[in-house]
Amino acid sequence: MGVTLWLPRLDYLQTDAASAEPDVQAPDNTALWDALNADIRNCQHCEICHTRTQVVAGSGNRHSPLLIVGEAPGEEEDVHGEPFVGPAGKLLNEMLFAMGFKRQDIFITNMLKCRPPENRDPTPEELAACDGFLQQQIKLINPRVILAVGRVAAQTLLDSTQPIGHLRGQIHQLEAFSAPVIATWHPAYLLRKPTEKRHAWADLLLAMQVLEGSHA
Repeated sequence: MGVTLWLPRLDYLQTDAASAEPDVQAPDNTALWDALNADIRNCQHCEICHTRTQVVAGSGNRHSPLLIVGEAPGEEEDVHGEPFVGPAGKLLNEMLFAMGFKRQDIFITNMLKCRPPENRDPTPEELAACDGFLQQQIKLINPRVILAVGRVAAQTLLDSTQPIGHLRGQIHQLEAFSAPVIATWHPAYLLRKPTEKRHAWADLLLAMQVLEGSHA
């Protein structure tokens, strides 16, 4: 990350990766996931379906305690069919490692499942068209914390027009989700403005405290 503070700090991180493994008591939602992913692949709810290379539904541990939600796939994600690849994805991997997780421990998705042309911001209509898919993913995963990365994800999940600088650094409890939402900077923004990494680290510390139940 390029900052000396970007290191695991909580004792529970030594065992949290193991706890991220699927619980033997967890319900088998394979059929529900298969149906959802088929719906996402075949989606034609907005015009982006005509310009995408493929959908990027999300990937990772379907029993993850932490759900990461970004904005939308970019060019590389559109090619590879995976969220957060390329330089921003490498930085996200470092962020997860600092939290004590491997990428495969976590489920990662986006508000939009298809790349907007020229990587432009999603429109409200496009976000609304994909909202049902994200809601189903959240319900199936049932995470303990939702980490919204970037302005669009944070403002959409929190139904807010405030700048992300005002939304980050706090725990948001919403009726729509059983899990609290914590907003932070997008890894792509951190690559452009590395001085904000210390604030992103504070957000991750907050998420870790919620995960271990130490935050009142």
